[in-house]
Amino acid sequence: MGDITYIEQSNMSAGILLDHPKVPDDKIPYWDFDDPAIPNTLRDASAGAIMASALLELSELTDDKQSKEKYFKSAETIIKSLSGEKYKAAEGTNGGFILQHGVGHLPQKSEVDVALTYADYYFIEALIRYKNMLD
Repeated sequence: MGDITYIEQSNMSAGILLDHPKVPDDKIPYWDFDDPAIPNTLRDASAGAIMASALLELSELTDDKQSKEKYFKSAETIIKSLSGEKYKAAEGTNGGFILQHGVGHLPQKSEVDVALTYADYYFIEALIRYKNMLD
């Protein structure tokens, strides 16, 4: 099943991310929840992809039925958002990457509003987990 200490910590982290007052309805987080420009600042598709995959895994590890449902539904919302035209690149564009609008390190002007390898990795991982859970 998993080490209960890690699962409890993961539940707390998920709660912070999902219940944060600045999380948009589509669940794709801003690059920084403390950016004073919210809602007029960048979103981070890579963070959304990582969250979706982690929430699906956590939904299988946690024993709390309400949390299981919340994590699954939130991951589903993220996957649907990332699959939409706002975040998913049109075929043949974006250098062959699936997702656009990733943010690595905005203050250092590094990887700002770009495709990121790890965004695609976690997006595909989330899609595989999601499909397996639905089957």
